[in-house]
Amino acid sequence: MTLLAPATQDSSDVPDPGAGYRRWTTPVGLWLWPAMVTLIVGTYRIGQPLMGRDELSSWDASGRSAGQVLATVRHVDAVLGTYYLLLHGWRTLFGDSATSLRLPSALAMAGAAVCVALLGRRLFGHRAGLAGGLLFALIPGVSRFAHEARPYGLVMLAVALASLLLLRALDRPGSPWRWTGYALGLMAVGLFHLLALTCVVGHLALVVMRARCERRVWLGFGLAVLLAVVCVSPVVLLGRAQTVRQIYWIAEPGASGLIDIWSQLFYSGLCAGTVLLLALVACREHRTAVVFCAVSAVAPVLLVWALSHGHVSYFYFRYMLFTLPALAVLAGAGLAAAARSRRVFVPALAVLAVLTAPDQRSLREPLGHYWAGGPDFAAAARTIQRYYVPGDAIVFDRTQEEALSLGVGYYLPRNLRLRDVFLAESPVQRDDLAAVQCPEPAACLRAGEKRVWLVVSGNAADPLNGLPADQSAALRAHYTAYGADRPSGLTVALLVRSA
Repeated sequence: MTLLAPATQDSSDVPDPGAGYRRWTTPVGLWLWPAMVTLIVGTYRIGQPLMGRDELSSWDASGRSAGQVLATVRHVDAVLGTYYLLLHGWRTLFGDSATSLRLPSALAMAGAAVCVALLGRRLFGHRAGLAGGLLFALIPGVSRFAHEARPYGLVMLAVALASLLLLRALDRPGSPWRWTGYALGLMAVGLFHLLALTCVVGHLALVVMRARCERRVWLGFGLAVLLAVVCVSPVVLLGRAQTVRQIYWIAEPGASGLIDIWSQLFYSGLCAGTVLLLALVACREHRTAVVFCAVSAVAPVLLVWALSHGHVSYFYFRYMLFTLPALAVLAGAGLAAAARSRRVFVPALAVLAVLTAPDQRSLREPLGHYWAGGPDFAAAARTIQRYYVPGDAIVFDRTQEEALSLGVGYYLPRNLRLRDVFLAESPVQRDDLAAVQCPEPAACLRAGEKRVWLVVSGNAADPLNGLPADQSAALRAHYTAYGADRPSGLTVALLVRSA
């Protein structure tokens, strides 16, 4: 059974026009073009969108010391502990601007594009690898999460790299070093996102087709998977205990979820349809490679969907992003099979880039990381900064939007200090991501604070209605509203102490 496409005798790799095409398909060009395109597209206006809610958690956690990060993940976000530690080191060197915090994701996406190209070459041939890497670069969902200070880009890189390392191990199943490399790849997958370990289903399918009764392969594969699982088991145990708190909001999926998820993954229905159609075209190619990629792309989605019908649902499209590299490899094989000439190959990619340009543009809007009506934290911070007077205090509505204090705090100048009136214990003090509020709001007011800024979600006529009743009553007893600004999704009001 043929596992890999022949490296030198694949007639599909013979370009029609001649030498012009070979400049694209040199060994260096195979990975360099996808890496460059992914990096260029992924970093274009990378700092333009406002920091999203989850990104603000990354900023908060990574700003703590390594010891504080480890203490925090004992209570919350254990599955993200590795990422927080990595980002902590990164921001120590490069700062905490939106561009800096997101750059590791963009670099990881470029690395994932390289892995896609190399996987495509090994499985389907040189042209297919190049096509897959370039298609991956043009997917709006790839750009979206290249702009995200979360571990999704690193997960995609780890999954694609683990697949490559598995192919290398299968080339020499008697080499313990190659199986060790594969085990380390799987370990990275689990440390960055536990659900992504469902990629092993695709790997198992490949081993079944390749090994059959070959003991060395089964022994190496089994030990590698076992080693990876043992190494990430502490994260599994901690994450399991935190599951209800972390993902209680994910609804149990219906049958329609298996259809809707594809356009969500790609952030473009048009791109999703194009890639899936090209993947179907690839079914005429090498059967073993097609089955491996198809199972790697589809089986994890089906498995997580099935597991999400118990007490906890895990079925959220972001958690399935690691399937995109396998889909890109398949689509690249389909495009290479359909477009034998550069005269077709390059225009096809250009057309896809043009058709998905509106989706790419919308992702780079200031509120591109939010659904319609998202909170404009930067505008709220500008209002406070413009009218700030030394001695001002601030109140946040923490019941409706936990990210309010982080979002406004991120965009306020670091030298602008406002006492958080109803804050009893900060997240850092608690080794957590949530604060504890003052149990008796009236006792937390200070007579010397003549002005208090109020930031609440929504655009209610009376901003004090956005607070819990006891906090609202305490403020009404001593303050009156002087004025309010209403940026998208928020209300920023200035309260002045009554005479």
